[in-house]
Amino acid sequence: MPALERESIPLAIEGDGVEFRTQELGGMALAWVRLPKGADLRPLLEGLPDGLCQCPHWGIVLSGTVAMHTKSGRETYAAGQAFYWPPGHAPEALEDCEYVDVSPAEELADVLAHVTKQAATA
Repeated sequence: MPALERESIPLAIEGDGVEFRTQELGGMALAWVRLPKGADLRPLLEGLPDGLCQCPHWGIVLSGTVAMHTKSGRETYAAGQAFYWPPGHAPEALEDCEYVDVSPAEELADVLAHVTKQAATA
Protein backbone atom coordinates (compact mmCIF):
# COMPACT_ATOMS: atom_id res chain seq x y z
CA MET A 1 0.00 0.00 0.00
CA PRO A 2 1.50 3.31 -1.04
CA ALA A 3 2.01 6.27 1.26
CA LEU A 4 2.20 9.66 -0.44
CA GLU A 5 3.95 12.85 0.55
CA ARG A 6 2.69 16.14 -0.86
CA GLU A 7 5.78 16.83 -2.96
CA SER A 8 5.64 13.39 -4.57
CA ILE A 9 2.10 13.92 -5.90
CA PRO A 10 2.05 15.31 -9.47
CA LEU A 11 0.88 18.89 -9.98
CA ALA A 12 -2.38 19.18 -11.91
CA ILE A 13 -2.86 22.95 -11.46
CA GLU A 14 -0.39 25.58 -10.32
CA GLY A 15 -0.44 29.36 -10.45
CA ASP A 16 -1.32 32.49 -8.48
CA GLY A 17 -0.60 30.61 -5.25
CA VAL A 18 -2.95 27.73 -6.12
CA GLU A 19 -1.39 24.29 -5.90
CA PHE A 20 -3.55 21.28 -6.81
CA ARG A 21 -1.77 17.94 -6.73
CA THR A 22 -3.48 14.66 -7.55
CA GLN A 23 -2.62 10.99 -7.83
CA GLU A 24 -4.90 8.13 -8.84
CA LEU A 25 -4.99 5.12 -6.54
CA GLY A 26 -7.40 2.22 -7.12
CA GLY A 27 -9.92 4.19 -9.17
CA MET A 28 -9.93 7.07 -6.70
CA ALA A 29 -7.95 10.30 -6.85
CA LEU A 30 -6.13 11.69 -3.85
CA ALA A 31 -5.84 15.48 -4.10
CA TRP A 32 -3.64 17.70 -1.94
CA VAL A 33 -4.76 21.29 -2.40
CA ARG A 34 -3.31 24.63 -1.28
CA LEU A 35 -5.27 27.83 -1.90
CA PRO A 36 -4.17 31.36 -0.96
CA LYS A 37 -6.56 33.68 0.85
CA GLY A 38 -9.01 35.14 -1.64
CA ALA A 39 -8.73 32.37 -4.23
CA ASP A 40 -12.22 31.91 -5.65
CA LEU A 41 -12.56 29.03 -8.11
CA ARG A 42 -16.11 29.85 -9.23
CA PRO A 43 -15.00 31.57 -12.47
CA LEU A 44 -13.06 28.45 -13.48
CA LEU A 45 -16.16 26.30 -12.99
CA GLU A 46 -18.34 28.38 -15.31
CA GLY A 47 -19.72 26.20 -18.07
CA LEU A 48 -20.27 23.20 -15.77
CA PRO A 49 -23.87 22.48 -14.65
CA ASP A 50 -24.94 25.35 -12.37
CA GLY A 51 -21.34 26.65 -12.63
CA LEU A 52 -20.33 24.23 -9.87
CA CYS A 53 -17.98 21.26 -9.46
CA GLN A 54 -19.89 18.04 -10.16
CA CYS A 55 -17.41 15.68 -8.48
CA PRO A 56 -17.92 14.48 -4.89
CA HIS A 57 -15.03 14.84 -2.42
CA TRP A 58 -14.32 13.34 1.02
CA GLY A 59 -11.46 14.78 3.05
CA ILE A 60 -10.06 16.93 5.81
CA VAL A 61 -9.01 20.57 6.07
CA LEU A 62 -5.41 20.68 7.29
CA SER A 63 -5.09 24.44 7.76
CA GLY A 64 -7.00 27.66 7.22
CA THR A 65 -10.62 28.15 6.26
CA VAL A 66 -12.41 27.40 2.99
CA ALA A 67 -15.97 28.23 1.96
CA MET A 68 -18.01 26.01 -0.34
CA HIS A 69 -20.58 27.83 -2.41
CA THR A 70 -23.63 25.76 -3.40
CA LYS A 71 -27.02 26.49 -4.93
CA SER A 72 -28.45 26.64 -1.41
CA GLY A 73 -25.83 28.94 0.11
CA ARG A 74 -22.36 28.83 1.60
CA GLU A 75 -20.80 26.44 4.12
CA THR A 76 -17.50 27.14 5.89
CA TYR A 77 -14.90 24.50 6.78
CA ALA A 78 -11.92 25.06 9.08
CA ALA A 79 -8.68 23.29 9.97
CA GLY A 80 -9.30 19.96 11.67
CA GLN A 81 -12.73 19.38 10.11
CA ALA A 82 -13.48 16.35 7.98
CA PHE A 83 -15.91 16.94 5.12
CA TYR A 84 -18.06 15.49 2.37
CA TRP A 85 -18.66 17.89 -0.51
CA PRO A 86 -21.34 16.42 -2.80
CA PRO A 87 -21.60 17.43 -6.46
CA GLY A 88 -22.63 21.06 -6.80
CA HIS A 89 -20.01 23.17 -5.00
CA ALA A 90 -17.32 25.78 -5.65
CA PRO A 91 -14.44 26.61 -3.27
CA GLU A 92 -13.27 29.99 -2.06
CA ALA A 93 -10.35 30.37 0.36
CA LEU A 94 -11.26 32.65 3.26
CA GLU A 95 -7.71 32.24 4.62
CA ASP A 96 -4.66 30.52 3.21
CA CYS A 97 -5.82 26.93 3.37
CA GLU A 98 -4.71 23.40 2.71
CA TYR A 99 -6.86 20.29 2.45
CA VAL A 100 -6.63 16.70 1.31
CA ASP A 101 -9.54 14.95 -0.37
CA VAL A 102 -10.43 11.72 -2.14
CA SER A 103 -12.71 11.63 -5.18
CA PRO A 104 -13.70 9.28 -7.99
CA ALA A 105 -10.74 9.60 -10.37
CA GLU A 106 -12.70 9.82 -13.61
CA GLU A 107 -15.07 12.49 -12.31
CA LEU A 108 -12.19 14.56 -10.94
CA ALA A 109 -10.32 14.26 -14.25
CA ASP A 110 -13.35 15.70 -16.07
CA VAL A 111 -13.51 18.71 -13.72
CA LEU A 112 -9.75 19.30 -13.91
CA ALA A 113 -9.88 19.23 -17.73
CA HIS A 114 -12.61 21.87 -17.66
CA VAL A 115 -10.78 24.06 -15.10
CA THR A 116 -7.52 23.84 -17.07
CA LYS A 117 -9.31 24.85 -20.27
CA GLN A 118 -11.02 27.78 -18.50
CA ALA A 119 -7.71 28.95 -17.00
CA ALA A 120 -6.03 28.86 -20.42
CA THR A 121 -8.69 31.16 -21.91
CA ALA A 122 -8.78 33.57 -18.94
